[in-house]
Amino acid sequence: MTQQSQSSDYSIQTRLLISVSILLFIFLGLTGIVLDRAFVTSVEAGAADRLQVQVYVLLAAAEYDDDEFYFLEDFQEPRFGQLNSGLYGFIANSKSGEIWRSESANSLSLADDDFLRTPVSVGESLFSKTQNSEQEELFVVTYGILWENGISEYNFTVMETSTPYYSEISNFRTSLWAWLGGVAVLLLLIQLFLMRWGLSPLHKMARDLKQIESGDHGQLQGSYPKELRGVTDNLNLLIKSERKQQARYRTTLGDLAHSLKTPLAVIAGVMQQLTAGKDSDNVDTRKQLASVDEQLARMNQIVTYQLQRAVQANDSSALARRVNVAAVIRKILEALGKVYGDKAMQTTLDMNEQAVFLGDERDLLEIMGNVLDNAFKYGRSRISVSVQQSDSQSGKLNIKVTDDGDGTPGDKQEFVLQRGARADTLAQGQGIGLAVVTDIVASYSGEIAITNLDAGGACVEMVFDFPQTSI
Repeated sequence: MTQQSQSSDYSIQTRLLISVSILLFIFLGLTGIVLDRAFVTSVEAGAADRLQVQVYVLLAAAEYDDDEFYFLEDFQEPRFGQLNSGLYGFIANSKSGEIWRSESANSLSLADDDFLRTPVSVGESLFSKTQNSEQEELFVVTYGILWENGISEYNFTVMETSTPYYSEISNFRTSLWAWLGGVAVLLLLIQLFLMRWGLSPLHKMARDLKQIESGDHGQLQGSYPKELRGVTDNLNLLIKSERKQQARYRTTLGDLAHSLKTPLAVIAGVMQQLTAGKDSDNVDTRKQLASVDEQLARMNQIVTYQLQRAVQANDSSALARRVNVAAVIRKILEALGKVYGDKAMQTTLDMNEQAVFLGDERDLLEIMGNVLDNAFKYGRSRISVSVQQSDSQSGKLNIKVTDDGDGTPGDKQEFVLQRGARADTLAQGQGIGLAVVTDIVASYSGEIAITNLDAGGACVEMVFDFPQTSI
């Protein structure tokens, strides 16, 4: 199967749902990424602002004398005095490096020993990140000042562990993607509802076409959206044209059959005269007359059947009707049981009572009438009929008729089933029934096969692969 045929298996609703789902997930994914990035930026900006405040706390409490910093009062932030509190303060310059650190940082070891030497312009604040010796990330704010003497430049640095901030970010991400996932599901459900509503005219059209097929309506009725009116109008025109064409065909067929009826009647009359004549006592003549009479009967059968089909040019639907197969077969068996009452044939039935034939009931009667008539005619004592169908709505219909006769010679099986075989060339005793059956079966795109059973007898099997009609 090619990729093109595989893609055609998807319905319009499925295609739209897949397309919208892809766009929705792309949009929500990008939205989630943007919101996540914005939140991380906001958290880092908030951390920088808080650390800047702590820098001012250090700067306000610091005193400098004899090249040494000291603090006359306790810090407003007690964490500076708590060992490993997660908040650390430093004073340094580019020349001497670290000059002072808070008690909280007494055991702190930085991964980069020269980090505090990085010069910062006076009056500027620099936000950055660094790591301790244990690879734990720290947020850093460094503020450059010029001391009161107007000569010495120092960096006031405050560090804080990033763990609480990243925990907050993690909680935000969990909540964010949970909400976006819920929104995605809700939007998909809404979209599915909207698509079903939007595609409902197509479903209505399918139901209307099914009603036309079953013969309940003659054309598409009701109002459709303007986008579908062109399609519905053209379908109605197509149905109307098909019915006119079928009517012309049946009329022509009827005229032809009627035109053949009169010459056949004349020939039949001549045959009666010849049979009653003096030469009829001759054995060869009788055989010839019998052969001609048989062929004449076959021609009459053809004409009769075509006349019956021509009668169908009434107001019936041009499309298929649903015919119960089991009921038709029982009707035929009842009639044939009376015709061949002297043979006392035993019939075995294995039929799906729900099986349906999508077509004209008279066609099914013609098919089964000919097949069952042959079974009664050439069978000895037993006939078996099997009817199976994959789905009660239609599906593949399999009809099998077997008998316990002599079977059909192998060289004649293909010929008698050949579509379009001429009646006047059929073998003696075979009749035209199966040729007519083959033609009708072919008109429904069905298949017919005749085989011989190992135990003796013939088996005629017909298969109709009707399309599913459920919506």
